[in-house]
Amino acid sequence: MIYPVVWNEDRVALIDQNRLPREYTQVEIRRSDDMAVAIKTMIVRGAPAIGVAAAYGMYLGSQEIDTRDRNAFLERLEAIGQMLRETRPTAVNLFWAIDRMLRVASETPGTVEQIRKTLLETAHQINREDLETCQSIGDFGLSSLPKHPEKLRLLTHCNAGALATAGYGTALGVVRSAWQAERLERLYADETRPRLQGAKLTAWECVQDGIPITVIADGMAAHCMQQGMVDAVVVGADRIAANGDTANKIGTYSLALVAKAHNIPFFVAAPRSTVDLSLSEGSQIPIEERDPVEIYQIGNTRLVPAGADFYNPAFDVTPAHLITGIVTEVGTFTPDRLQEAFQDDASIVSSL
Repeated sequence: MIYPVVWNEDRVALIDQNRLPREYTQVEIRRSDDMAVAIKTMIVRGAPAIGVAAAYGMYLGSQEIDTRDRNAFLERLEAIGQMLRETRPTAVNLFWAIDRMLRVASETPGTVEQIRKTLLETAHQINREDLETCQSIGDFGLSSLPKHPEKLRLLTHCNAGALATAGYGTALGVVRSAWQAERLERLYADETRPRLQGAKLTAWECVQDGIPITVIADGMAAHCMQQGMVDAVVVGADRIAANGDTANKIGTYSLALVAKAHNIPFFVAAPRSTVDLSLSEGSQIPIEERDPVEIYQIGNTRLVPAGADFYNPAFDVTPAHLITGIVTEVGTFTPDRLQEAFQDDASIVSSL
């Protein structure tokens, strides 16, 4: 199993995803500001993995606070949380994890040292929970996939695998479960410009696990569907609004439109923590814009002539009506059932 975020005695070891697939290396993080840099520069990426990393970043930050005064400690911890919040604006798991750590800190009785101990335990718990969540998402996703043909050909976008989570993956978790159940014939992966997470990361994960994978350029997805090569699409999510509108890596919206045109089911796989009920619709989701160098340059090679302008949003929003089902760790839901299901945990059952 691939684990992108690992606690090691007094530090965090992160797989440096910027160096994959050409080189497998780990970066050791000992301070909260270094964790902020790792998140910002996408050494660690993927909404659930960012949440896990931020939780450990909060604990590391707590170790840097030199005071025994409880109120002063909590005030400084809030500032560390704000620093981490400012790294990536779209992935709601980041904010969810930070808020959970701050809540635990304020609710823990006793000394500052007792709060620190509870923070580390909570970060470990967030890590374990995410791994269990991904495995459940894989199982619910498998049961929601088309029953025919027996061997499925799936298409995914970006990387929503073990590298984007605590392990196993969300969208790629569904793929893994299908592979283990002998229901997967082949996975097609969009290369996912401009950062090529599909070509670099999803392909790398599949090669490690022996999953048959074919990488295609982003513009080839419609052709593959037209040729009858795709039975279903499974993607991840960075934030899901209450109505089911879903923010994911740029290019997901166009993929959903093409799937709809070819009557191919389109699934979103994400943990409950990705659902943001405070936002009624997708237009309220903040969209991160990244450095245009990602578009005009690959490595040290410039692809575009000087003088051209650039626009580089990292995410787009897929409207709920294009989504067949949203796969979570507690079931698969049609977008119109999402808000009802998560407002009352006791009533959560799969609606597909």
